[in-house]
Amino acid sequence: MFIKLHIIIFTLNVSGFPVADMTQVTLPQRRVMLSDLITEEITGCFQQEQIKELKLYKIANELLQTERAYVTRLHLLDQVFCAKLTEEAGKGTFPVEVVKGIFSNVGSIYTFHSQFLLPDLETRMSQWASTPRIGDILAQLAPFLRMYAEYVKNFDSAMDLLKQWTERSVQFNAIIQDIQSQEACGNLTLQHHMLEPVQRVPRYEMLLKDYLKKLPEDDPDCSQAEKSLNIISMAATHSNMAIRKMENLKKLMEIYEMLGGEEDIVNPSNELIKEGQILKLAARNTSSMERYLFLFNNMLLYCVPKFSLVGQRFTVRTRVGVEGMKVLETSNEDYPHTFQVSGKERTLELQASSEQDKEDWIKAFKETIEIFQQKNETFKSASKEVADEVSVKELGKRAPRWIRDNEVTMCMKCKEPFNPLTRRRHHCRACGYVVCYKCSDYKASLRYDGNKLNKVCKDCYFILTGRADAEEPVSGKKRGILEIEAAQVSGNSFLCGFLQYSTDRTKPCQRVWCVIPQHDALVLYLYGAPQDVKAQCTIPLLGYQVEDVQRSVDHPPTSFRLCQSKSVHCFTADTEEVKLRWLKVIRKAVIGEIPECQTPVDDNLANGCHEVGH
Repeated sequence: MFIKLHIIIFTLNVSGFPVADMTQVTLPQRRVMLSDLITEEITGCFQQEQIKELKLYKIANELLQTERAYVTRLHLLDQVFCAKLTEEAGKGTFPVEVVKGIFSNVGSIYTFHSQFLLPDLETRMSQWASTPRIGDILAQLAPFLRMYAEYVKNFDSAMDLLKQWTERSVQFNAIIQDIQSQEACGNLTLQHHMLEPVQRVPRYEMLLKDYLKKLPEDDPDCSQAEKSLNIISMAATHSNMAIRKMENLKKLMEIYEMLGGEEDIVNPSNELIKEGQILKLAARNTSSMERYLFLFNNMLLYCVPKFSLVGQRFTVRTRVGVEGMKVLETSNEDYPHTFQVSGKERTLELQASSEQDKEDWIKAFKETIEIFQQKNETFKSASKEVADEVSVKELGKRAPRWIRDNEVTMCMKCKEPFNPLTRRRHHCRACGYVVCYKCSDYKASLRYDGNKLNKVCKDCYFILTGRADAEEPVSGKKRGILEIEAAQVSGNSFLCGFLQYSTDRTKPCQRVWCVIPQHDALVLYLYGAPQDVKAQCTIPLLGYQVEDVQRSVDHPPTSFRLCQSKSVHCFTADTEEVKLRWLKVIRKAVIGEIPECQTPVDDNLANGCHEVGH
């Protein structure tokens, strides 16, 4: 501001007026003019500062008002829905465990917000004139938002339980319907209210980002606000994923209705990529017929519209798997905007409504095929023989060590991903592996359990019963490049641990188990969990550029990237120290040098695995 005043004075005295005019302006007039200009400039500066302060106050006040409304919703969930259902369960009407499974740790979340965060925000807003900041409060309490991880992780299972017991128990459903009819519910369902905790953390992230943008860089609250944003952003990632899952399941249910109950559609592993009307060119006479496509991450549904008085309805004519699918642009003088989709099941020549529509479809197909190939990269699918891990002589004679549910994300036999609706986790009582229901649909007598029949996996069943599996022999197969167990390479690695991972900065990260094995020092293996039997993907590190991401609103200081041509892999470590350890090893690998095996931090990890990121 003072620099501007000097410029005003200099301009007024030197170049503000032509020489001819200067003789006509008296000294008192010049002083008055100078005073007016200075007053105008000072007023403008103060007005700008007041506007900034007002914007900061509005953001902080919005945080307070939404927090009050949110605590009211939490009270409804914990003190009304959960309390009433728990009271009824105490009478033996339905299991208490069902209520606990549905509401998870919502009681702890309600206590935190009602007794800590909300009171602190109310006190601060009442003292805003003397203490105009909120970053310090959020920095102090943000670590407690990590309790949302348990709620979000349980959300899919909670929705499943709620649906089951609403249909199974008349008393259970009656209590919920009675509460939902009350004014406090606002004509919203229990499912809607249960989604609010999932949506709340992303709301904090949005408000805090806006607060930081309006906050001057030299403000003392800036560092505290950035610190809290980093913590909240990590928690928001999990919440955003849960929200997308719910929206995806809702869309799948709509498609399920439109297809008249087509099986296998409502599955959390299915993701709708694109849908729309299309014309199909006949193979013989090139006449066109109206069709409708549903492109998922793993299949294409080629449908025929059918007459209906209650919205769109379709009949599935063909289901084409993405595996082995190809798409290419074609030319036809009579029919413009055509392209061809070919798969193992069928080849389709299609006509889009415009050139842009054709390009959008081709792009959607190509991206879907590329992602599918990355996730299923392998020369041949192979199953690992149980005898490699468990001695055949001891199988069934003594109880095995069970692999924990949270240590795997896919069936350890068929390698299909688990989900809470159609592919649940089961334990083989012979080898302890976590398998799906299809791979555990066998029973064999186990000596350690008094020769009682127990649920076992397919491989153990054939070993224990002495039968041969003619359809799928367990030996003599080569292993694909991803067919390496996480536990096996983690025990002999230069570095392993959890990192947040994404291939696109606009998309949320997922938590993956990363390993750089000693036998393959120039490759980074990414697993869903430390005990998965197959990697999700691999990254050949040689030739990549390593970028240490600088601190910003959009990137936490523990982030780094691997870049090569158009390929970008984004990672975020839990701490700065963990990030530096990964960078030290990766920077060696990208130039073709063998990294140094670091001193292990866990005595239970064998052969020099340096586990980080816990």
